[in-house]
Amino acid sequence: MNLRDLRYLVALADHQHFGKAAAASFVSQPTLSTQIKKLEDELGVTLVERAPGNVMLTPIGKDVVSRARTVLTEVDGMVALAKRSRDPESGKIHLGVFPTLGPYLLPHVIPVLHERFPRIDWYLVEEKTDVLLQKLREGKLDAALLALPIEGDQWDIDPLFREEFVLAVPKDKPLNLKHPLGLEDLNDRTLLLLDEGHCLRDQALAVCRLSGAREQQDFRATSLETLRQMVGTGLGDTLLPALATLPPHNTDDLQLVPFEGEPPFREIALVRRHSSAMASTLEAIAATIRDIPVLKSLRAPQ
Repeated sequence: MNLRDLRYLVALADHQHFGKAAAASFVSQPTLSTQIKKLEDELGVTLVERAPGNVMLTPIGKDVVSRARTVLTEVDGMVALAKRSRDPESGKIHLGVFPTLGPYLLPHVIPVLHERFPRIDWYLVEEKTDVLLQKLREGKLDAALLALPIEGDQWDIDPLFREEFVLAVPKDKPLNLKHPLGLEDLNDRTLLLLDEGHCLRDQALAVCRLSGAREQQDFRATSLETLRQMVGTGLGDTLLPALATLPPHNTDDLQLVPFEGEPPFREIALVRRHSSAMASTLEAIAATIRDIPVLKSLRAPQ
């Protein structure tokens, strides 16, 4: 058994197709198929069910793939550790970010990171939180920018900033609310929310539960920008995170109403594995992000 064959097996599990797995592994399909069969012979079990146009892992195949991912993550970590011992602030970093944060945060962050870490190549992945956490577990990401809380005890978490929410209502609609408003002023108000799977939806629902607001049931947006535009057209009201209200994002068609006292907010952090071989570099990255002026102008984590 060798690491190359484990990588072939993991590629096959990811792509569920011999041809696509071979292309991703930069080998011919017969080569990949032969090595998978040799691995099965060595282990004495069938790892893959082969059928025309369909490839599925057997139950034992799924278990072997899970262990193979762990082994490869550890090996890659050792290689990265050796490289970074010679030059800690170099190499590749795969950074995840969720969709209702990425477009609004990254324009402020990426230029600063390029300047501060000129020898690092950045690979950005935008996915929902549960997908990013799975990629972190599998070693496909080095770190992710996520909203707290994060479940599990396998993570190291560096809080970055606290982002408050404001109430967004159509500009030409009578507000019928005091300005600024208290959370209790949302009682019985109907809000537009994102679709299932977005952490911002969960955060907004938590606000609804605290304030007595309700979700508008006949519309759910698939992106924060769609949600913003629907408010602009007069469909309803919503909660927007502060970064989504800053230039260059256009809010001319919205009234933005801040909260007084203790406003609703989300806390953003850099999340990484306990076992990460680049902990010191990721800590330096977190410190750099935390020190960006536009983020420092937001309320600090408490």
